[in-house]
Amino acid sequence: QVQLVESGGGLVQAGGSLRLSCAASGRTFSTYAMGWFRQAPGKEREFVSAIRYDGSRTSYADSVKGRFTISRDNAKNTVYLQMNSLKLEDTAVYYCAAGRSYSRNYYYEWDYWGQGTQVTVSS
Repeated sequence: QVQLVESGGGLVQAGGSLRLSCAASGRTFSTYAMGWFRQAPGKEREFVSAIRYDGSRTSYADSVKGRFTISRDNAKNTVYLQMNSLKLEDTAVYYCAAGRSYSRNYYYEWDYWGQGTQVTVSS
């Protein structure tokens, strides 16, 4: 069992940056792939980024590639999402997830979820 708590969301102007964090409980954090998803009002939850259990591989949605960076610190049981050059369309609730493979891009393929953190990008 893994419990996840996101933080770091907020209101930012377009072009700005935010860093999301996701703290995990449990001794098995380092065995899980970690991912970030987001959900805008009226839309399905979509994949943003994921990282392999050991941090050696990452993947990104095309919409965020080159702007967002995922990383993890297994000693701190934490995964991060650095978001730069934010756009209006990045506005959403961002969710942290834990699963068995970093290459899974659909929300139903992931096992554990945080409660989400709101990111709002203004013009």
